[in-house]
Amino acid sequence: MTQRNTNSNLNDQIEENLRKVYEATVEEDVPDRFAQLLAQLKAQDGDVPPPSGGNLTDDGAEQ
Repeated sequence: MTQRNTNSNLNDQIEENLRKVYEATVEEDVPDRFAQLLAQLKAQDGDVPPPSGGNLTDDGAEQ
């Protein structure tokens, strides 16, 4: 096998593995803590009412 073929195969393997890792990451659920923080930020902007239960204080601590 030539050097060019070896590099091409290696690049293909790297691309495939990166795609798999990206797809797995995209499919992960958002942790509850982040969802609560996002909800609070939206509520501060007046977009949605604040979440019920598990509210966080201004410093990020749960009430």
